[in-house]
Amino acid sequence: MAGGGNGEVKLLGMWASPFVLRVRLALSLKGVSYEYVEEDLKSKSELLLKSNPVHTKVPVLIHNGKPVCESSVILQYIDEAFAGIGPSLLPADPHDRAVARFWAAYIDDKLLKASSQASSGKTEEEKAEGAKQAAAAVETLEGALKECSKGKPFFGGDSAGYVDLMLGGLLPWVHVGDAVKGVKTFDPATTPLLAAWADSFGALDAVEPVMPEVGKLVEFAMAMMSHAAAAAAATN
Repeated sequence: MAGGGNGEVKLLGMWASPFVLRVRLALSLKGVSYEYVEEDLKSKSELLLKSNPVHTKVPVLIHNGKPVCESSVILQYIDEAFAGIGPSLLPADPHDRAVARFWAAYIDDKLLKASSQASSGKTEEEKAEGAKQAAAAVETLEGALKECSKGKPFFGGDSAGYVDLMLGGLLPWVHVGDAVKGVKTFDPATTPLLAAWADSFGALDAVEPVMPEVGKLVEFAMAMMSHAAAAAAATN
């Protein structure tokens, strides 16, 4: 990948992971060169196990031999470690930075958890409750975008920043869910700001090249669902 460099940078990832995508988006936006290493999560490499012994998960960013784990932490690290390269991901103002961190945490704590429950709940009631909570979280994020953007296209204002990357990493899977369920999560009729944001974010020069194909993700999701159904049937 082209771009500025500041020491050796390696990213351990898995192509379908939204958390890995967040990091790839951040590195692309900043213009940081890096080596990407695709991990087989069924047979994890020694490097991954050594670099993230606590969770043994991707993504892991390795910068000058030192590993950094968890996508939200990695994004903040990238912003600080490569401060002289590309645009800043977090605002300069301390209060604005705190607000950005709050909404980034909200995306994972509320939207992501609710969406996971909606698709993977053990009962139809659990799934329905997850869908209800996810819809409420999307509505809340519509208000957050209005507050943070101050009339500009992104949570970061004129340019995409930390919150945009945290939500943007989930976008392909949002599209997958929409395609499978025949819905529109970011509906121009109900969440016009988020709908416009999704279009603007997806069209960024730094974003388009690293986004996985939705069709490929749909196939991956279907295979996962079939595998889970077969495993569940085998235990009954």
